[in-house]
This record gives sequence, structure tokens and C-alpha cells, in this order.
Amino acid sequence: MDTNTAELDVVSLLHKLQHSSPEREIHMRLLTKALRDPSVQLSFVKQENSVHLLVGFLSGSDAQCRLQSVRCLHELSHSPHPNVAPACLPATPYLLTYLSGQSTKFTGNFWLRGLFLLWPPAWRTRDIIPQWWKLWRSLSLSFFRLKMQLQNQCRKHLRVFVLAAQLLLNNHILNADLCAFPSRMVLASRLPSLLLSVLNPDPEFSLGPAIECAWCLHYIACSCENNKALLTHGTLTHCSSLLVTLGEALVNGNQDEGLELLLCPLLRIVGNLLSSCPAEELAGQLTDSRLVVTLCSMVQSTVQTRPSLARESVWVLNNLTAFSADFCSALLTHDLVHRLIQLLSFSQGINTMVLRVLANAAFRGKEFCITLTQLGLLTALLTTLKMTDKEMVSLSLDLLFMLLVSSPQVAEEFVKISCLSILEALQYNSDGDMRRKATYLLEHHLLS
Repeated sequence: MDTNTAELDVVSLLHKLQHSSPEREIHMRLLTKALRDPSVQLSFVKQENSVHLLVGFLSGSDAQCRLQSVRCLHELSHSPHPNVAPACLPATPYLLTYLSGQSTKFTGNFWLRGLFLLWPPAWRTRDIIPQWWKLWRSLSLSFFRLKMQLQNQCRKHLRVFVLAAQLLLNNHILNADLCAFPSRMVLASRLPSLLLSVLNPDPEFSLGPAIECAWCLHYIACSCENNKALLTHGTLTHCSSLLVTLGEALVNGNQDEGLELLLCPLLRIVGNLLSSCPAEELAGQLTDSRLVVTLCSMVQSTVQTRPSLARESVWVLNNLTAFSADFCSALLTHDLVHRLIQLLSFSQGINTMVLRVLANAAFRGKEFCITLTQLGLLTALLTTLKMTDKEMVSLSLDLLFMLLVSSPQVAEEFVKISCLSILEALQYNSDGDMRRKATYLLEHHLLS
């Protein structure tokens, strides 16, 4: 069907819909299908009272026509024409009304389409901000209602609501101008605690809802400058505990569908909270040394098959050891240094992050440095200093500096294994920073 014919058909359908007819539902379905054409979308909103007609059906008594009107609005909200989506603004209060309605079955049908409609890229402006209060209130109320009814055959609706929250959070985070205001609203609402309460995987409903909850919490953590409120909710403690449980399952060969999809946001939540919160606020939140063991095991088990997950895991391990001397001690007491050294040959950002983890331990003082040397770190640096990756060489020089200044015994061991020639060669490297570092080590800690 050509464009002109489709536009004429829409005009005809509008005329028919304006008059009561037993075929109204059929006409609404045809209109929904026609509005998938961008040119027809533009023609539709130009017709007098066209959007108000949809709003009329949206607020009417016919459930099927209400659903079809939302589908029409959904198609219009994705229009590439900048003037189409704003024309749907009159429908927003009605969508919010349905979101806070009593029927979870009916509101579940509206969530995905309704939230897509609320945040199309064409009209993310401050005009919509006043609607956020109503939106978050209805989101929290609906989510709480579903949570309370989990034992009453409502599980199938839960993921729809959580996915809707995820989409909404993602959309507002992508818009820098709108980010700060809704973020405060989210933290002030019951939504974080409700999401956290449903984060545990449900054996009766797969990992779906937990995955969406984890992504929601991740979006909240990334959008806020101060995550103290999330710490108060126990987010870090809960997510790290779940990370240990699921990480051990992955390492032991668990092949449950979606396990990796849940681990990824959990890693990001823990990693972001560790890096964004002051150490004094983190005190007491993390005490389980099994987290270090689990993260190391996850890196080892996924480094060849799923390097992206391995990279996320070692990033969290870096943030964890940078935050706490106790977790650096856990690297030694659980004999994890050998396992980390084995990972220095892998690229894709994994080996550089491993060096940072080892440097975090060395930074803790003389005893750590001596133990790391005894466990073979100097010999490992003999290899990394010869690599072509400039970042690896630079990080290796920094780590070597910490080891050498900690004790004369380390310098003696370094000379004994004939590493001086590597530093002498680096004095002629094309990179000025490497030349300076190598020269300083030779002149002040090895040849003096």
C-alpha cells in the first residue's frame, strides 16, 4: 500500500471512529497497524481532534479500545518526526492514572507502552518534570502492590513492572539535564528498598525479575553523586552477599539461563558503590572475605570464555582492595596472589587491572611487599616489564618502586634475578615517562 493510500485510510478510520459502531474495535486495530508508518503518523496528528479522540478512548469504558489507544500512542511516541510525540502529551495524566490503578493485570499491560510514551527522545524536556512526582508515586505503589500479591498468582506481572522501572531509570539517566532532579525523587521514594526486596532470584520464576531489579539499582547508583541513601538501605551488603552466592554457582559450573545477566549489574552496583562512597561510610558494610575469593575465581573461570565478565570482576576486586587493607590481607591468607599472577598474560584490560590489585596490596606497607616478593611477584614483573603495552610497563614500574622502597631485601632479590638490564633498556625507551621512572629506580634504589 503506498503512502497516499495509507493516509487516506487513516482519515477514513478517524471518521468511522468518531461515530459509534460495533466495528470500533476492528477499526482501532487497523489504526494501530497504520500508525507504524512514519508518514501516516504525521498525517494523523495533523487531523483535527485526532489525539483527543485517542484520549477519549483511553478514558472510556471499553477495555479493548483503551488498550488499542495505548498501542496507537505507543506507535506515535516513536515517530521520527519531532512534532508527533509532543502531540501525545494530553494523554499523560490518563496513563499515570492507569499506572496507579487497582488492577495489576490491566496496569501490567500499560506499563511498557506507557513508559515508552512518557520518555520518547523527541520531547525529553523540562515540561514533563512535574509528572515525575505522580509517576514515581504510582510506580512505587504498583510495585508494592505486586510484591504483596506474589503468593496470589501475580508473578507473571512482576517482571513487567520491574522492566518498566528499568527503562524509565535508564531513560532519565541518559538525559543529563533531567538527571539530578528525578534521582533525588527516586532515593526519597520507597522504590530502592522495594527493588532490593525482590532482588533475590525466585526459583519459581527464573532470574528475570531479579535481573531487572539489579539493573534498576545499577542505574540509580550511577545517577547519584551521593550514594549514602543506598548504603542505608543495605544495598552494598545485600548485593555483595548475592554476588558471593551466584559467583560460586558460576564457578562450580551452574549453567542457569540468565545467571551471567544477573552477575553483570551486581558487579557494577558493588563496584560503583565502592568507588563513589567515602571509606568511613563503607566501614561495616563489607566484612566477608569470601567476596575476594569469589571474584578471583570468577576472573579465572571466565577470562577465556567471557572476558567481559572477567574484566568486570577484576575491576570490582580492584575497588575492593583499594578500599580495605583487610581485603588486601585476604589476597595473602587465601593464597590468591599466585592466581592473580597467572592472569598477567591476558590482555583486554584484565592484566592492567590485576596489576592495580597487586599494587593496592603493596601499598599497604613493608610486610605486604616482602610477602608479595616471596610469592613470586618480582619474577612476574620481569615479564611484564618486557611487554609492548605501555600501560602495563608503566604500572609495572610503579609497582616495582613500591616493592623496592619497602625493604633492602627486595632490592637485593631484584639484582639477584638479573633484572637490571631490563631497566637499563627502558632508559632508552621512546616514552619519556618510562625513561624517567627507570632511571630513577636505577640511580636511587639499585645502583646507589
